[in-house]
Amino acid sequence: MAAHRWQNGLVRWIDARFPMFTAAHHQLYEYPMPVNLNYWWNFGSIAGVILLVMTFSGIFLAMQYQPNVNDAFDSVERIMRDVNYGWLMRYVHQTGSSLFFACVYIHIFRGFYYGSYKSPREITWLTGCLIFFVMMATAFMGYVLVWGQMSFWAATVITNLFTAVPGIGESITTWLWGGYAVDNPTLNRFFALHYLLPFVIFAIVGAHLIALHTTRSNNPLGVDMKGPQDAIPFHPYYTVKDLVGLSAFAFVFAVLVFFYPDVLSEPDNFIPADPLVTPEHIVPEWYFLPYYAILRAVPDIGPIPAKLAGVIAMFGATLVWFLVPWLDTSKVRSARFRPVYRVFFWVLVVNCLVLGWCGKQLPEGIFLTISRVATAYYFFHFIVLLPLLGFIERPRPLPYSISKPVLEPVTPARPGFATALSGGVTP
Repeated sequence: MAAHRWQNGLVRWIDARFPMFTAAHHQLYEYPMPVNLNYWWNFGSIAGVILLVMTFSGIFLAMQYQPNVNDAFDSVERIMRDVNYGWLMRYVHQTGSSLFFACVYIHIFRGFYYGSYKSPREITWLTGCLIFFVMMATAFMGYVLVWGQMSFWAATVITNLFTAVPGIGESITTWLWGGYAVDNPTLNRFFALHYLLPFVIFAIVGAHLIALHTTRSNNPLGVDMKGPQDAIPFHPYYTVKDLVGLSAFAFVFAVLVFFYPDVLSEPDNFIPADPLVTPEHIVPEWYFLPYYAILRAVPDIGPIPAKLAGVIAMFGATLVWFLVPWLDTSKVRSARFRPVYRVFFWVLVVNCLVLGWCGKQLPEGIFLTISRVATAYYFFHFIVLLPLLGFIERPRPLPYSISKPVLEPVTPARPGFATALSGGVTP
């Protein structure tokens, strides 16, 4: 990386000894980006901004929070009522967690659609999956800190699941609790980990960005950049585009914070935690609902009891993403050129929404049946369908370069479902 010639003497002196300005100029200013990125690519940078907002609002809240079972709920109320702008920080943090997950889910499914996990971007994908896994742990522990009825019983139910692990389950649960029940040591552990894990996320995000800038960004066509005609510098083109997306996001964020801050919260969580009163129906935050539906949907599988099978399926629902770069056997990245895969991608999206809806219902009757069917399809999609489509699907022809469809527009015939399976042209 050639050193940039800076006009300012102080900057030039620092950069000669510690080239942070040259690195920033290369990575944030002249870094080559594909010319055809659409607004779906905004959600990665938006998620990064939310992570910063969540971290700083969390530090503010930690200054006022009391991690004690007798004071936790009251300290949250005190932040809301007595601390200057405490209500704002609390609502920003609470709403930000939901929007953070929404942006990350969109970012992940954009990766599924455009094949951003395929060679040579496997490490970028794996670090992204690891970020999501740590996010889930951080969000769960933060939800418990409110110490309302739903928080307490969600902690009790979820941590109890580890007892299903043969041999070491009881020891893991006892360590998480810090005793033999969800109590003060549990709250202290969760508070410490909830404060620590965001900094772990920052470290993984750094690795994610290094991997991304090493292999370059994917694009909607899934075709690598062939030359300077396919690329433009990151600034000002994508900084402006990101600011447009960020402005729209900030508007939605502000509306939720100032007008509907509790729209996604469960009413029972505004009641102080009571170990002697079990809620009629325990419902986690919306971003955990699909996993909660999977957990409750799995029955006994031979010698494996339903509780252990559900735990395996719940964690497996995320862990299977780590294998997607190798499960998808197609050489074509973008779903724009994979008509059959595109259909099944949208089936997967609907399937995940159905799982989320079932996770909010009682696990009985028709809801349990739908949950089991949706869970079966979820794993079928990744474990069976992805490898199979690579062999039976005939993708549409790929353009030679990113710029060619713009300079020489061509409208190829779009094969139907049956044609795509049985014939067509291989790129």
